[in-house]
Amino acid sequence: MIIAGSILILCTLLLVGLSVPLAFGGVLIFLSLAAGHDVTGYLPSGHWKMNSVVILAIPLFILAGAIMEKGRIAEPLVRLAELFVGHLKGGLPTAAVVASGVFGAISGSANATLTCIGGIMMPHLRRANYPEGLSAALIVNASPLGLLIPPSASQILYAWVAQQSVLACFLATVIPGIVLIVLLAIVNQVQLRTWRGLDLPPQPADFGAELKTRSMSALPALVMPVIILGGIYGGIMTPTEAAGFALIYAIPVAIYVYRGMTWRGFLDTMREGGVTVGVVMMMIFMVLIVSRFLIFEDIPSIAEDLVYSVSENPVVILLMVNLVMILIGMLMDDISGLLLATPLLLPIVQGVGMDPVHFSAVLGVNLGMANVTPPTAPLLYLGARVTKTPVARMLNPTFVFILFAWLPTLMLTTFLPQVALFLPDLLLGR
Repeated sequence: MIIAGSILILCTLLLVGLSVPLAFGGVLIFLSLAAGHDVTGYLPSGHWKMNSVVILAIPLFILAGAIMEKGRIAEPLVRLAELFVGHLKGGLPTAAVVASGVFGAISGSANATLTCIGGIMMPHLRRANYPEGLSAALIVNASPLGLLIPPSASQILYAWVAQQSVLACFLATVIPGIVLIVLLAIVNQVQLRTWRGLDLPPQPADFGAELKTRSMSALPALVMPVIILGGIYGGIMTPTEAAGFALIYAIPVAIYVYRGMTWRGFLDTMREGGVTVGVVMMMIFMVLIVSRFLIFEDIPSIAEDLVYSVSENPVVILLMVNLVMILIGMLMDDISGLLLATPLLLPIVQGVGMDPVHFSAVLGVNLGMANVTPPTAPLLYLGARVTKTPVARMLNPTFVFILFAWLPTLMLTTFLPQVALFLPDLLLGR
């Protein structure tokens, strides 16, 4: 009854629009007053668990993503991609998907990716007369690539909570991310097959000269993910050090190279980013306390017994786990969903033989898909504001992307372990 009441209160508070930290705070108040638990005893555990160098990467990536978004660092990447594929039918939308993957690899944030790439690409797509609802839906569905293409802030958190190698979790999401990029591009191309009246930009007369100009312009932005990912995978930098480098590198590039930001704008951006960091860290603290309570009350074992009472078939169990993760992701953001789902579901999937690193990829795909799945779909509503497109126009294409891009990626990642484990096993010798 206590757990059911806690879940009911949490869902109710989230559905009425209360922020995630306050919603979890409401659950803690309920546990303290109605269930007779002294939640103050859990506060020190939350404090000491957050006192970690690994967790420092999260605010650094958030601030770096905010600077890259305001500093227009992604714009030259888009213009370079447009040069190669802009004249082809479906080329610009494909460039938007790839740009989302590249920018997501730099910022590690779905929201920053959607805001930046959506703001840049949507005017190009409108000028080329691509269908507005389909184009906006594609950008929204591509934005969670920031949760999959490393370095991902969500995977850093998962590795921290599940006590796994951060690098292994990074590598586990690479192939699912690439599969999703390919499927989104293909599904978009199929939906465009009957569309007429495109006004595609022609290739420049002097392709070589234009290529040189745009490549030089995009070089500072292209160098950034190469150094960050190369440093992490080469063992030169830890993810936290890479996040710090991304922040330091982004400042002069945004101000002096692309001139998308002034020093005054930088201070405003840091203030805005600081608010976001404060909200995220408070959210992590609250969810950690709730997770601690769940573990103390042995809720994971109760959940495991409940699942096994329905079926002992591993396929059925994994399908149920996926369904729970989708529902969690539909109610809250990816970070809160991850922190809540990991201690609750990891023992269950380990019971059917799933590697914790494999589960990191499954969880990443699930939470990314849940964030674009109606009726809650936080990224869908953010995308409506960014692209200035009504949600109603994005619904049908979004369901098509979910059915034929997201769900196949999820099933492949869940039931073919080597999709997630091939790179960690190959490069780390696991």
